[in-house]
Amino acid sequence: MLRVMSRRGDDRITWDSQGIETNELDAVAAVREAERIFNDERKKGATAFRVEAGKTVGRIDTFDRTAEQIVLVPRVVGG
Repeated sequence: MLRVMSRRGDDRITWDSQGIETNELDAVAAVREAERIFNDERKKGATAFRVEAGKTVGRIDTFDRTAEQIVLVPRVVGG
């Protein structure tokens, strides 16, 4: 799952990991869309974190389709 934080809360994009393994069209399209969003948000300055149950949260710089959950936090601008 890719979660993109925003003023509205968060937007979620999910994909079926098993479907990717078997090249199911919907799963492949979903993961491509998640990767596109990931890259677009990173270009805007967002920070990405890999989140998995029972593990320490870690910052990532590239999209990882095997991650249980990726959280994108937009750049915070002070005022």
